[in-house]
Amino acid sequence: MKRVLGFLKKASVYYLATVEGDQPRVRPFGTVNEFEGKLYVQTGKVKPTSKQLAANPKAEICAFTDGAWIRVACELVEDDRFEAKKSMLDAYPNLRGMYDENDGNTQVFYMQNATATVCSFGKAPEIVEF
Repeated sequence: MKRVLGFLKKASVYYLATVEGDQPRVRPFGTVNEFEGKLYVQTGKVKPTSKQLAANPKAEICAFTDGAWIRVACELVEDDRFEAKKSMLDAYPNLRGMYDENDGNTQVFYMQNATATVCSFGKAPEIVEF
């Protein structure tokens, strides 16, 4: 899991894919945080991402940096606890202009049943499950 966290932080931008009906939806994200031994991402409840994950928690994340790329297939599980939201916002204080732990909008999800594949040309893929 630390390998995945380090990769996503180094890339700084990753792409999160969800499903809306039969249509894949992909958008850039930048938040990833470790809290209580799990990897978390953040969004707002008013965003389509939130509604898509409520209907289908399966997601994939993809990022590229330094000639390597990562794909993370997982389920994103909402954690509505104040502490989980605070941890994310403390890790990304620039988000505090838009989000707050108590605003009723901030939403954090942890990755469950995750399989990450790290690839680069000429090397065997590295698989990380967490």
